[in-house]
Amino acid sequence: MGPSKAYSVTEATRKLESYCAYQERCHKDVYEKLKGMRMIPEAIDHILAHLIQENYLNEERFAKSFARGKFNIKKWGRNRIINELKSRQISKYNIESALAEIDDGIYQSTLDELAQKRLNQITETNPLKKKKKLADYLLYRGWESYLVYEKLKELI
Repeated sequence: MGPSKAYSVTEATRKLESYCAYQERCHKDVYEKLKGMRMIPEAIDHILAHLIQENYLNEERFAKSFARGKFNIKKWGRNRIINELKSRQISKYNIESALAEIDDGIYQSTLDELAQKRLNQITETNPLKKKKKLADYLLYRGWESYLVYEKLKELI
């Protein structure tokens, strides 16, 4: 996209429909994209309203899809998912709705697999340092500290 390209509201709307149809987006992403296209605030509001009305843009759907994807693919814990959604200005209601997408049993077994796999990769022999390395890894990925410490007691 060249810096000199000016978009009509219709062109920008079509472009953003494709952008939202390709992958779930949050309002913040769409707003930033429109700002990057140098659209005026009135046009941005108009296009956002259109995208919401036509269901191209749905923040609850985005949050659910984001939570499922980050959990299933990246094995993120709830804390990391919550923080990432908050950074995208997702409402508390939609964050809770998104977390409900994650089955507790699967959540627990994912933590088991992740901890076990990581433990096998840690070459450290000192048990305290080994614990710290595993804890740091799991906490960074957003797993709740009480779950991480239970897991450490169980494994090391």
